[in-house]
Amino acid sequence: MLPKLTTSRTVNKGKLAFGLAIMLTGSLVTTGAISAGDAYPAIGPLPAKKAPSADVAAMGKRLFFDARISGDGAVSCAFCHDPAKGFGDGMALSEAYPGTNYFRNAPTLINVRYKADFADTGWAWDGRLGANLNDVVRDQLTETTIMNMDMRIMHERMKQDPVYVQMCEKNYGGDCSSGKARKALVAFMETLVSNDAPFDTGKMSSDAKKGKKLFTGKAGCISCHNGPYFSDGKPHNTGVPEDLEIFRDPVRHLTYRSVLHTYGVPNMAAWRRDVGYFMVSRQYQDVGKFITPTLRELNYTAPYMHNGSVATLKDVIDYYDKGGNADDPMPSELKPLDLSRKEKKYLLAFLQSLSSVTPVTVDKMEIPQDYAPIENWLEVKN
Repeated sequence: MLPKLTTSRTVNKGKLAFGLAIMLTGSLVTTGAISAGDAYPAIGPLPAKKAPSADVAAMGKRLFFDARISGDGAVSCAFCHDPAKGFGDGMALSEAYPGTNYFRNAPTLINVRYKADFADTGWAWDGRLGANLNDVVRDQLTETTIMNMDMRIMHERMKQDPVYVQMCEKNYGGDCSSGKARKALVAFMETLVSNDAPFDTGKMSSDAKKGKKLFTGKAGCISCHNGPYFSDGKPHNTGVPEDLEIFRDPVRHLTYRSVLHTYGVPNMAAWRRDVGYFMVSRQYQDVGKFITPTLRELNYTAPYMHNGSVATLKDVIDYYDKGGNADDPMPSELKPLDLSRKEKKYLLAFLQSLSSVTPVTVDKMEIPQDYAPIENWLEVKN
């Protein structure tokens, strides 16, 4: 068995070996209260950022719902990131590109513009993607098991659509390109931000306020779910059980094997578990570690964990209260919290207060897949 992770931070009163437990996959929870001297990034409202251009975001929204930006024109970004489901898909394991089924849960896109500000690792549950959102969009568009798009084909498809031709000319002063499309998609995603969450507006219930004290104290969730984004962006192993459907379903298994092969994971054929951050680090102690997710907008993004194995927030709290699940033979970073029934109720109220009262959503768009050819390109540009 590999040794358990030990971590320490320097605080005002010396070094504190901070304890082990978590609120959601990828974060630690201490076994006792955190002293006032602990210097975790403070939780608080998300900082204000400049809004993207409305016209560029509108172009990005059209692309987001347009299935033609996938290789065979069958799936759009909204296929796995449905506005009605917290910009996830509500499934334990997502479906992904036709002919494949994916092996992880589709994360929300709400507040993605803040992730790079508070995370030390790249995107995806295993941190394998870069920190730049534009690069992540490119990777997801071109990855075989996601959108399977060739950027040159995307470029040509946009040039054949009069609407995109006009949008590119208006927003960028030139012809369409895949680079302009990626910028527009990023601009649209930057509009997806929490708005009126009770935690941010100061309208938390008395139960939620008590839950906040537990969050920063006895439950110790803040040791990894910290900062305005409620994530330290680091990888942790919290003993989440494997979803064996990944290995029972030959299509999902082949998809998983394909990704392992793409990233050059050693002993590709031998794995019968999701290797997680090992895909990036190649350190065997990182097998089964996943990046701490944000806790914002949880009311709309069930089920939870990297493999969607926990159905409700109550189940999440129960899971970590009992110290998680000893995950064969890898170590878990959890220990029991011994929360009372009332304390669980308070903690649940606090977690719910991190979600917007008014759901973060947009109206779905039906993008015509056929269009009249442009006869006078000069007239369009003018």
